[in-house]
Amino acid sequence: MSHQQHQSDPAQRARLRWRARRGLLENDLIIQRFFDKYEMELTDDDVAALTLLFEEIDNKLLDLLLGRAAPEGDLDTPAVRRVIQLMKDV
Repeated sequence: MSHQQHQSDPAQRARLRWRARRGLLENDLIIQRFFDKYEMELTDDDVAALTLLFEEIDNKLLDLLLGRAAPEGDLDTPAVRRVIQLMKDV
């Protein structure tokens, strides 16, 4: 993870976990494993990147997480790419 300040607000992390709940089981499994491993290490940039990712429709999100599509537009940032890679690695 980044060397930035840890995102220490438990309420904000809880809201993010709630928003992470998806309609596709595959997304849920990937995101759940990610949170189980990294939730306590998330930075503000990570939370912002996750917030952008969770605005995507399920099928597009799954394509990003499986590497079938590359981040484009607002998602084409180092923070989003880093979070996607972390999700792929868990």
